[in-house]
Amino acid sequence: MKHTSALLLVGLLTTASATAWAADVDLSKLPPAAAKADVTFEKDIFPIFKDSCIQCHGVEKPKGGLRLDSAEAILKGSHGGKEKVIKPGSSAESDLVIAIARLDPETAMPPKPKARNRPAGAGAGGNTNQPAAAANSAPKPPPKPLTADQVGLVRAWIDQGAK
Repeated sequence: MKHTSALLLVGLLTTASATAWAADVDLSKLPPAAAKADVTFEKDIFPIFKDSCIQCHGVEKPKGGLRLDSAEAILKGSHGGKEKVIKPGSSAESDLVIAIARLDPETAMPPKPKARNRPAGAGAGGNTNQPAAAANSAPKPPPKPLTADQVGLVRAWIDQGAK
């Protein structure tokens, strides 16, 4: 009996914390799902993710264990499949949509770039003695956030079953 009560309590706390998290996000601010029918990952979603997400969530060392380079990888989720990021058929309940719509500053994707302190007159690398060739090989600029139309297309893909 104690074991069952403990499991019930854990379940209730988990549900309560998930509900509390969802309550902090104003879903009314989500862009509407696109009206386009037959949205596919390869044709519609991959080009968006390629431009804004694959830099950090590709095959090589995907951040958070989340790959966004294939529908299968997205359906698997992050951290080896332990955390699902989309709920096919319900984009408003999908963590990926909340992140790309930037509704929660804690999970907004892409994250805001961190400010770096550089000495006055320093180049991109922060070194005033840096050769010109090295200055030209600066890191890629941070990815741009998705537009409302792009988020709407991702929502439509998920609402249509994420196929």
